[in-house]
Amino acid sequence: MKNNIKNVVFFALLLSSGLAGCKKQLDINENPNQPTASIITPELILPNALHGVGVQTANGYGWLANWMGYWSASGSFNPSTEESSYNITNTFQEVKWAGIYNVLFDLHQVEEKSRANNQPFFRGAAMIMKAHLFQNLVDIYGNVPYSQAFRPTEFPTPAYDKAQDIYANLQLKLDTAITLLKAAPVTSLIKSADIVNGGNNTLWIKLANTIKLRLLVRQSEITPNPTAELAKIKANGGVIQSGESADVNPGYQNDVGKQSPFYGAYGLLPSGTEANTFYRANAYSVTLLKQSNDPRLGYFFKPAKSPTNANNPFVGTVYGSEPNTAFGGDQTSNIGEGLVRSFNQAQWIVTSVESMFLQAEAVARGWDIGGPYAGNVKGAYEGAVTESFLWLGAKYPPIRNVANTLDSVVFTPAQSAVMFLQHPSATWDNAGATQTERVNFIVRQKYIALIGINPLEAWNDYRRLGVPSDVPLSVNTARGSRTIPVRLYYPSQELAVNAASVAAQGSVTTQSKLFWDK
Repeated sequence: MKNNIKNVVFFALLLSSGLAGCKKQLDINENPNQPTASIITPELILPNALHGVGVQTANGYGWLANWMGYWSASGSFNPSTEESSYNITNTFQEVKWAGIYNVLFDLHQVEEKSRANNQPFFRGAAMIMKAHLFQNLVDIYGNVPYSQAFRPTEFPTPAYDKAQDIYANLQLKLDTAITLLKAAPVTSLIKSADIVNGGNNTLWIKLANTIKLRLLVRQSEITPNPTAELAKIKANGGVIQSGESADVNPGYQNDVGKQSPFYGAYGLLPSGTEANTFYRANAYSVTLLKQSNDPRLGYFFKPAKSPTNANNPFVGTVYGSEPNTAFGGDQTSNIGEGLVRSFNQAQWIVTSVESMFLQAEAVARGWDIGGPYAGNVKGAYEGAVTESFLWLGAKYPPIRNVANTLDSVVFTPAQSAVMFLQHPSATWDNAGATQTERVNFIVRQKYIALIGINPLEAWNDYRRLGVPSDVPLSVNTARGSRTIPVRLYYPSQELAVNAASVAAQGSVTTQSKLFWDK
């Protein structure tokens, strides 16, 4: 892995600003080994920043996977009382705030340096990734430092921008990024530094459009027909389609600290032992997948090593329950091989699955974003479900024939998707006639398709639409009447250094809804 460049950039900038008023008297005093701001170029910062975006996507959302019924603690462990009682404090998940802002700092350096150097490709790519992470921040916390962020000399205690204003400005930033990328020449240097799309302008623009659509979908309950923004998406080539996931891979290796982030957290360590002994399948998700005979069950989760019942190898735990040896680590299902494939797998940032479900919802709402499914909501929905099967590599096993032997037919993921779409829970014939019914039907299948992949998006949909309506609450007796929080508190570290700006947000609780949560 490339070394983290953030501290180098910071100290180089500090050094250059401290020496700006001094005349150089003796060249002998110049240290040729000391990095300066001028030599820390965008192409040096960008790869590590892109990897950092992948890390923030892969790690640090286990609590949301628990809240949203995807995962749950193994029966070998005590549940986290703070998390599973929903009685969270300012220290709960505070590393997420710092982690995202650290990556945003790197991306900001890329944007500013590439602006000064007239490097439109790097500037556009950085702006798109900043939009992705800032939307994540807003969706977790609401108002956050934005316009005054990363300007410590001018704003040592940055004010908080309103969440809705940030959303609006992100649309403008993405418009600028698209314009830059349309005209940006692609050199061998760019192809090497771009460890997401290898210098492919078209895929970067589609990613920008996907984030634009995600911003619009999130606000769909308060802005039902954003015609002008939809027209821009259509005019600029639409969103990510099948096989076009935005993912990052600098060349992950099977060594400590060098594995693909999700695999390193939930797959196997370089030694071959399990990296994840805590998280197991949630009984809710296992039951949901079994009820529809969904073959993705064996791709989201692994069979238990030593299930209590050999005929029932996929076993989940109940979130918030006390330790129970009958549901220990070996008796329950770990994260599946559709998600933890290999140490060098590309780390997803925005998957084609998520994008195509956003597209399906847009079509169901009557929005025109062009693309292969324009005006065809059934096709858009079935395309999204099929993409989930393709992305996971999920397929039904051979069936038994009349002689009770396994048939020789091997189903492909695409064929398996067609078969699954005939199940009553998934067939479009049962989607309903109204827009609300159809949207909710699509989002419920989106929830299933994102198991373990993007619990943040599932939480966003749950808050926005109440789908799925039956996500189980924790059974921890300390929960009382508390329900799943709709936002996090500002972290204690922010209170320590920026107390006045935090106080200006007024009284915030875990049930203080975001502007789009209606």
